[in-house]
Amino acid sequence: MSVSGVQKLNKKLDGLPEDLRERVAGYISDHFEEIKDELRWDESFTRTSARLSEFARKAREQIKAGKAEELDFSKL
Repeated sequence: MSVSGVQKLNKKLDGLPEDLRERVAGYISDHFEEIKDELRWDESFTRTSARLSEFARKAREQIKAGKAEELDFSKL
């Protein structure tokens, strides 16, 4: 059975003085929301990267079939 990251961290913290454990806990608390945001970004990118690949594939097919037109930015 493998040991989880939280269990490993607890074992490392057990041997530290109380003030250092509190500093580590404070650091983790301070950065917790940032870490959650990064995880949400990673999840979002994972979901959208497959869709972006599909859009790119379809665009290449349209270009190959002569169905694509060059974008005229003055018409936007």
